[in-house]
Amino acid sequence: MDKMQLSRMQFYGYHGVFPEENKLGQRFYVDLVLSLDLSEAGRTDDLDKTVNYAEVYERVKKIVEGRTFRLIEALAENIASDVLHQYTNVNDVTVRVIKPHPPFDIHFDGVAIEINRKRASL
Repeated sequence: MDKMQLSRMQFYGYHGVFPEENKLGQRFYVDLVLSLDLSEAGRTDDLDKTVNYAEVYERVKKIVEGRTFRLIEALAENIASDVLHQYTNVNDVTVRVIKPHPPFDIHFDGVAIEINRKRASL
């Protein structure tokens, strides 16, 4: 299966368990890997035979910036579900959500979760 990757998309959202996170917000990064057959798009040079990544970006932006989730797991699940419902030619999607500066008094470069959802699981 072919892959389309959208790497390190940046958004500003209000996700988290702590009230400060919902009030102040923070930057989030999202990576997507879409598995689909890209052979016809490659042969025909036709955008209608693939997935328009600019459109995917806008859909992800709307989810990340338009709603508040307590858990980045829920954020990732909503992104995966949206992609699989919107793009019927995508067989599976891997979503990685990175919260680079969680509000804890510990020192690391962020936390990330990664999920993979397949069309068959819908």
